[in-house]
Amino acid sequence: MTAKISPTDFAGIVRAEVESRRESIVEFCESVVTANSVNPPGDTTLVAERVRNFFDELGIKAELFHKVDSMPSVVVRIDSGKPGKNLLFNAHLDTMPPGDLSEWTVKPFELTRRDGKLYGLGMGNMKGAVVAMSHAMDILWRNRDQWNGTITFAAVSDEVVFGPNGAQALIEDRQITGDALICGEGPGFRRLSHGEKGVLWVRIEVKADSGHSSSVRSTTSASARIARIVSVVDGLTGWRGDETFDAFRVRRESGLDEENDRSSFLTANVGVVQSGTFIGQVSTTAHSEIDFRIPPGLTIADVLAHLTSEIERIDADAHISVIKGWEANITDVESDIVESWRAASLALEIDFPEMAIRLPASDASRWRRLGVPALCYGPQPLLSSGNDDYAVEDEVLNCVMLYVVSAREFLT
Repeated sequence: MTAKISPTDFAGIVRAEVESRRESIVEFCESVVTANSVNPPGDTTLVAERVRNFFDELGIKAELFHKVDSMPSVVVRIDSGKPGKNLLFNAHLDTMPPGDLSEWTVKPFELTRRDGKLYGLGMGNMKGAVVAMSHAMDILWRNRDQWNGTITFAAVSDEVVFGPNGAQALIEDRQITGDALICGEGPGFRRLSHGEKGVLWVRIEVKADSGHSSSVRSTTSASARIARIVSVVDGLTGWRGDETFDAFRVRRESGLDEENDRSSFLTANVGVVQSGTFIGQVSTTAHSEIDFRIPPGLTIADVLAHLTSEIERIDADAHISVIKGWEANITDVESDIVESWRAASLALEIDFPEMAIRLPASDASRWRRLGVPALCYGPQPLLSSGNDDYAVEDEVLNCVMLYVVSAREFLT
């Protein structure tokens, strides 16, 4: 058995190895970007096959897991041959839609390498991390004499719509869990996330009596009622996790601006509003679907209680139903996985990043709810993907190094 080498020496070996792989890393980025996996519809068949083929060519067993035929996930497990902890790597294979293609200056389903950046749909969110974790798994497998225990990599489907067919299915059907998790879903701006805001999706429905448009009375149509409710919902944005609702109401009515740190306050996005069927008739039904992101300090129960009271305050009779939701979740900043990342940063001479609470959700929250400490870091340069989605090439390489050395630190 090869003797363990020092963290600094190991970091040097990893750095040289990753730099030698630069072109193959870029080629793999091209392979996954050109495999369309937009969600919806969320078909990850092609990209999952390409990830599995990457491991097959290395002689590492990779399994395709299907909850739904068109949404395979890839599961890879490597074993050091020595007892120890189990570390999880997690990334997702599906991407957000590209949006308005006329706003792109590059082709979203091709890889464009320009000015030190790798452009293509999913490079930031989060095929860049899929590539980085895949190469990290190979390097760790080749250096399995330097760590103990096992590492499981779950590259999942159905993440960007919070669907049940990816990570949730792996947890429920395959009981895939571990002692800690590193998720490639970066919070953006080279920060390290140890927690996430909670999520609450609700549907609000209102009804009204029918009639010809000439008979309508002020505030009584379903359209008018939902409009008043939308205004109330929009006014909930800005409620901080460290203040009572009464204190927030006073602050809101005084006209004070929202906090700059969006991780600290509630946001209420009115994603859908639908009402009526014909311009010449009173609208009899209307509904709105709202996406709340809940900061630490507030709960789903808090939001529902005050959403209800605010709607009652304006006498707008409505039915509120929960579509889905989960609470804000945090990993202790002194946990072993955080300290392992800190040690890796030191050994690699990469500045330890600013800690952050992610604004969007990730699959890390699913494992945190099971008590698994989890960190999120990836080559996502901004808060989320958008037009001309990209990752900085050197940051993709840095992620490979950080995943490898952090894993070795955690499993030593």
